[in-house]
Amino acid sequence: MTEFGLGFQADKRPGDYARLAVTAEQYEFDVLSVFGDLMYQPPIVPLLEMAQVTSRVRLGAACWNPYTLHPYEIAGQVAALDLASSGRAYLGLARGSWLGDIGVEQDRPLAHLRDAAGFIQALLAGKPYSGAVFSLTGHLRYEPFRPEIPLLIGTWGAQTAALAGEIAAEVKIGGTANPAVVPVMRSRIGTDSVGIVVGAVTVADEDSELARAVARTEVAKYIAVVASLDPTAEVPADLLARIKSLLAEGDEEAAGRLIPADLLRLFAFAGTPEEIAEQASALVAAGVHRIEFGTPHGINNDHGVRLLGGQVLPLLRN
Repeated sequence: MTEFGLGFQADKRPGDYARLAVTAEQYEFDVLSVFGDLMYQPPIVPLLEMAQVTSRVRLGAACWNPYTLHPYEIAGQVAALDLASSGRAYLGLARGSWLGDIGVEQDRPLAHLRDAAGFIQALLAGKPYSGAVFSLTGHLRYEPFRPEIPLLIGTWGAQTAALAGEIAAEVKIGGTANPAVVPVMRSRIGTDSVGIVVGAVTVADEDSELARAVARTEVAKYIAVVASLDPTAEVPADLLARIKSLLAEGDEEAAGRLIPADLLRLFAFAGTPEEIAEQASALVAAGVHRIEFGTPHGINNDHGVRLLGGQVLPLLRN
């Protein structure tokens, strides 16, 4: 059975996440994630806030990055989340993007991800670990809630997807609402036992055109990156060049206006609740394990979450 979750950007004020999490749990979403994107707040703070006011939804960062945070620190944070949520945490790891902006090199990505996952799970289980990048001989001075926490790896890459097929419970493909990419990723993972999660910008509103206008502006920020990763999406090079040029000038709205409706559907969920449910149904039919509706959810977060929970989920679950 397909699960449904919400993904939040770490850009809100204290208290906002608790309010949104309570609403999401009332509507019976399955998972709440907080993005670990560069230049935003660390995800652990909003996740702990959400853990305190919920009792059922699973919680996790999508994703922690072992290049900017040592696996020891990630282990401590996910252990704290698991304890605060009484065993509802998942461990999200990804190599990340744009780290050159802060002068961080991303050498040996497969070794980093494999070793980060191995180090964290070994530390939580009280075992030693020896890898190519990270090694462990010490042990925790406290008892984690669980000795093993489910692993999600965020990736588009074939090699990382294959690694996830060996060690992960889920693979998240970020920035897509494209059903055609699901069988591609399934073949890269190499096993049916690993769940595929898709997530993208989501804007639900009674005004379909307004929702798409807001979504276009958000998608313009990442379409150049994601389009180059999706082998099934045909995005004209000249269009991407014009979008990049307008973004460089700081005109995100103008960049978004260049994105036609057919392309927008591949990279975002946008429109009325009925239109978003139709998009999501195609992904369910393609075999995704979980759909994660991402920020901003609507013209504002609260209204968007209410529309997604109150109108989209019933259409998908009936």
